[in-house]
Amino acid sequence: MVTVTRLNGKQFVINSELIETMEETPDTVITIRDGKKFVVKETLENLIEQIIIYKRSWFLLDRFENPNDL
Repeated sequence: MVTVTRLNGKQFVINSELIETMEETPDTVITIRDGKKFVVKETLENLIEQIIIYKRSWFLLDRFENPNDL
């Protein structure tokens, strides 16, 4: 999950697993799997960083939930 900001300043959270594409046109446009588009204030670099942090947190959480599996 990543937090994004609409151009009107309202924040919302989007499931990063549903993101199909992200592009800067020059505004950042996120397209999810069902074709819905969101224009947000965040840069591509910021979004990629947020997604990496989110996925790393899940990877680490999964590894340490079952310490006997290590």
